[in-house]
Amino acid sequence: MTQTYFSISKRVRRFTALGALSILVFGSCSKPAATSQQSTPASATNPPAFSVIREDDLRRDLFSLASDSLRGRRAGETEELRAAAWMAERAREAGLLPAGDDGTYFQFFPLRRTQVSRQSHITINGRRLLLNKEVWVTSPVEGVAESTPVFLNSLADTTRQNLRGKIVAMRMLPPTNLPAPGMSLWGYRYILSAVRQQGTILTRAGAAAIVLIADSTTQASLAFAGHGFEEGSYQLEGLVATAQTSSRAVPTLIVLPTASGQSMQDNLRKPSGTSRIQIKVDSYIYPSANVVARAPGADPNLRNEYVLFSGHHDHDGVGTPINGDSIWNGADDNGTVSVAMLAIARAWKQNPGQRSALFVWHGAEERGLLGSRWYAENPTVKKESIVAVLNGDMIGRNAPDSAALLGSIKPHKNSTALVDMALQANQNFTKFKLDTSWDEQRHPEGWYFRSDHLPYARVGIPAIFFTTLLHPDYHTPRDEAQRIDITKLAKMTRWMYATGWAISNTLQRPTVDPDFKLER
Repeated sequence: MTQTYFSISKRVRRFTALGALSILVFGSCSKPAATSQQSTPASATNPPAFSVIREDDLRRDLFSLASDSLRGRRAGETEELRAAAWMAERAREAGLLPAGDDGTYFQFFPLRRTQVSRQSHITINGRRLLLNKEVWVTSPVEGVAESTPVFLNSLADTTRQNLRGKIVAMRMLPPTNLPAPGMSLWGYRYILSAVRQQGTILTRAGAAAIVLIADSTTQASLAFAGHGFEEGSYQLEGLVATAQTSSRAVPTLIVLPTASGQSMQDNLRKPSGTSRIQIKVDSYIYPSANVVARAPGADPNLRNEYVLFSGHHDHDGVGTPINGDSIWNGADDNGTVSVAMLAIARAWKQNPGQRSALFVWHGAEERGLLGSRWYAENPTVKKESIVAVLNGDMIGRNAPDSAALLGSIKPHKNSTALVDMALQANQNFTKFKLDTSWDEQRHPEGWYFRSDHLPYARVGIPAIFFTTLLHPDYHTPRDEAQRIDITKLAKMTRWMYATGWAISNTLQRPTVDPDFKLER
């Protein structure tokens, strides 16, 4: 038995991916492939190796990384470790030196995964429901409740009945504050908001378990949301989610309106009969991995300082099929930046900047920026040697001349000098029309807070975020390599490279603005 941040006992099983780990160790033992170097430095405003960033290389790498064979690269599964091994081998072939732990390309870190056990039982008036097919448990919280269900017509009924210790059921109600129109993952956000709103009120009323009958909006998004509920939650081992322990947590379920041809509402309204809900939770520790490599700088006095190029190699894995496709390939998110970093690495090796380049392909970004949070707190180089972080996420879709640079306006701008270098590189070379609206504090997406630059900015390192923004295929199986605009991807790669080159070859380091303070 073990204790987790839910403050409840759970069975613990340890996941070991020996086959994948052996691949990682084997790859880390190989020497970097030989590449040619030119020792003559170029100026800060004249990146010398644009021609090394080739569309054919980007296309080849992207179609490999985002292929079905890697099954969506979900953190906590062997496919993410296979993707890490693939990234490390490509980094070695590009001539990069290992910069992970113990002389390898890898920095492993532990993920704590908590999920509803298959041993859970949910029986409504004598009929057992099929977990993750007819009923979903919205959060991995243990609990046992047995009673005749109390069906409420509205939340006002909570003041008219004694609900303490009872199974309480009602129709799912739209949340008071709907997600903004056009917001990404709208249906998923709708479900989470509705569950949180009703669940809070019914829990305070004393319910021992909550059953919500899905409305039409919820049913339309259960393929994505239900997969998330089934997969459970992830956290860095040892961290405590205090927000989840601030109030009593009870099992909260979503059921389909009809199961095996029977109305769930009619079944729950029966005045006699007993229902039993027994939710068990399993807890696992999985390894995830950051892939870390470096290209030494040309200046003996500056080569111990680093321009850090940042991306993530994981995505969402395999889920409920949508139009026959169950693999979330994550080509744009974030295969595009992963392969862009390889192209930048090849350019850097051919013509090294004065400062060194550090490449960090983070693991478990989709599970809550876990890899970047780990690396920002446990860097494999001295923290003070990291001059700036150039992070990218989704850089291969939408209009050919459009892009965005987040962290470029207050309160998200943490380094004016760094932003100026990035904007100058765009003006000089790539000439994207930049959309600043997504960086505004009032933007409903909160896009600034959803990628791997954030942990670095929080620990006081200058950091910016390159992106071409969201699109309708975001977090769906349609995010596939054939939908990427390779020409635009190459152009975005050159923008990141040119910015990094300017930082590497400018003697004065960019500094954090003294008034930098995030709104949350």
